[in-house]
Amino acid sequence: MTRLLTNQICTMTELREPQKVLDRAGGKPVAVLKNSAVVAYLVPEEATAPQHRYATREEIMASLERTRERAQPVLDYLRDK
Repeated sequence: MTRLLTNQICTMTELREPQKVLDRAGGKPVAVLKNSAVVAYLVPEEATAPQHRYATREEIMASLERTRERAQPVLDYLRDK
């Protein structure tokens, strides 16, 4: 049995109306089945769009403050080297 890489599936017959398939998938990849076997994956553009952004200075400083207590002994040790 083949492991599917997505929860969304459709048949070759349903691909006669691909927009309906994409709308139903909600932006997630769709496994295309033929005779109950996976023959392809349909991946909408929105599923491949990068989801990252740059951290702000405030976010970086807050992260450093949260880890300072744990990192301080290492920093003290390295200061003497």
